[in-house]
Amino acid sequence: MKNLSFAAVLLAMIAIIGSACTPKQGVTTDINKAAVKGNWVLTDVKYEGIPDNAKVTVFDQAEAKCFIGSQWVLPDNAAMGSYTLSASDNACAPASQKIVWSIFKGANGMQFQFKKLYSGEKAKNVTDGYRVDILGAGSTMTWRANVNFEGNNAAIIYTLQRQ
Repeated sequence: MKNLSFAAVLLAMIAIIGSACTPKQGVTTDINKAAVKGNWVLTDVKYEGIPDNAKVTVFDQAEAKCFIGSQWVLPDNAAMGSYTLSASDNACAPASQKIVWSIFKGANGMQFQFKKLYSGEKAKNVTDGYRVDILGAGSTMTWRANVNFEGNNAAIIYTLQRQ
């Protein structure tokens, strides 16, 4: 009887450990280039510590809310890619931008980093760029950009959907 109880407890523990280790569908915390590459649409922008009606310019391009609906093309070939903003009701101007992108291991986890490329420029000659924390990537990818807003720590949360 003692052996049967021990076996039942052992099987229960294996089942619990096994279910805790199964990956969650749609999002992975094992962030690598393969998890990020592909075509994405930025579907939502949320603020933490910033009023929702604030006009916050991001990526030296446009207001954060203007990026809703933007298309991000992140192919695996030589890390070249692009993003395209379309015109919207918020007086956002359409724009298309070539980028070079990569994944960076930061102090708090993996980050998506990119540099804008303009006509005739080589990526190695561009020193300015952008980094956002990757909170998860799968069918949905979430970025978090810590920012300073009116002297206070704040954040912008971007949600992208894989196409």
